[in-house]
Amino acid sequence: MTAVRTPAVARKPRIGLVAGGLGAYWPQFPELLPQLQRSATRVTERMQEFDAEVIDVGFISDAQEGAAAAEKLRAADCDLIVGFLTTYMTATMLVPIAQRSGAPVLLINLQPTESMDHASFDTGAWLAYCGACPLPEMANAFERVGVPFRSVSGHLEDERAWQRIGRWIRAAGVRSVLSHGRHGLMGHLYPGMYDVSTDLTMVPGNTGGHVEVLEFDDLRVRVEQVGDDQVAAKLVETRKTFELADSVVEDDLVWAARVSAGLDQLVADFDLDSLAYYHRGLDGEIHERLGAGMILGSSLLTARGIPACGEYELRTSLAMLIADRLGAGGSFTELQALDFRDGVVEMGHDGPGHLAISERKPLLRGLGVYHGKRGWGVSVEFDVKHGPVTLIGLGQARDGRYKLIASEGEVVGGPLLEIGNTTSRVDFGVDPGEWTDAWSASGVGHHWALATGRLLPELRAVAELTDLELVEVTG
Repeated sequence: MTAVRTPAVARKPRIGLVAGGLGAYWPQFPELLPQLQRSATRVTERMQEFDAEVIDVGFISDAQEGAAAAEKLRAADCDLIVGFLTTYMTATMLVPIAQRSGAPVLLINLQPTESMDHASFDTGAWLAYCGACPLPEMANAFERVGVPFRSVSGHLEDERAWQRIGRWIRAAGVRSVLSHGRHGLMGHLYPGMYDVSTDLTMVPGNTGGHVEVLEFDDLRVRVEQVGDDQVAAKLVETRKTFELADSVVEDDLVWAARVSAGLDQLVADFDLDSLAYYHRGLDGEIHERLGAGMILGSSLLTARGIPACGEYELRTSLAMLIADRLGAGGSFTELQALDFRDGVVEMGHDGPGHLAISERKPLLRGLGVYHGKRGWGVSVEFDVKHGPVTLIGLGQARDGRYKLIASEGEVVGGPLLEIGNTTSRVDFGVDPGEWTDAWSASGVGHHWALATGRLLPELRAVAELTDLELVEVTG
């Protein structure tokens, strides 16, 4: 059987890296090039600390070397190209790289230290600090040839600058998983939910990637092949990961573990990066039992970096994937109620949740019924880590174009329902009713991803690299 993929071998963004300076300087200032090359080595070291594959094509000194680097980077099929301006260099050295690569370009200007030693510096020493000099030239040239311009300026050990660089790299990771991703869609639409329905051509049309249409029978045959040893291993994992409520029925737990093992195999066989599913079923037949047994396995997959959500919510599984690749989790969420006394919005969902962002050890609760759905078994219950959070939705406009929709708030403590749901109390700093009206009017669908942290800066970078509109809701 195919091995189950783990996050360690999940797709990583491919970042091209090129450094450069004007070759006319080297004979004039013999110590300059070695210093700039040391700076380039340090940038390479820092770039390799990010969770990305770095393609370093070295140091260029003229337009001919720039053209050769452009060809190497084009062949490398990068998700983002980083150009390090070590000193002044002409636009002819970088424009071919920006034009031919087919990838977005980020220019970085990182001088050696925070400031020059003005009393002792000569021209050669100053030129090592002159990476800012060509930035306006690059911006103008990029504008005139039709290439979007973005840059980060700072110094080599400037953590604020590296934080901004990391933001672009994470955004490139989102761009990569969307453009190369394989997204499973299994079952059928929950009856009547117009907003959830997705034209499958709109996924590659808006984000790239591939939608794999699956049958519940694809899961059924794999669940039938699960051995007792696999079930036992999954039960050990489950008891280590969750607290189990007294309401959990052992037979339901064993079934959920078996379905989870089958889900792992399904994901491996189809090499999925995400999964959205729903099946109604009737009278306890096998497909209904499979649908009811998926919450455990879907939660474990989501925590592993392969978001899985119910109700056939393909666009929300993509939003969850975006959140996960930003390192912020991303749990399947909808509105539950408004608490006007405490000024919070209660939101969450029955079914799978992102275990990695739970405030406490998640609870498995046995349920006799799911609200509005057929089935029974075990469900996940927790609230998201208290502190800053961001909602991320993927809306679809009338013309078919997707748009990112986001809002920042804070998860706070307070009373929670104990009905087998993930539930969080979110304070958006405004009247809950006014925020709910603004959020609903944004074009977001029934569900979205609830992620940890304040992510609007990252989402602005994602929107730019993916050419998606970003709608920011503040209430």
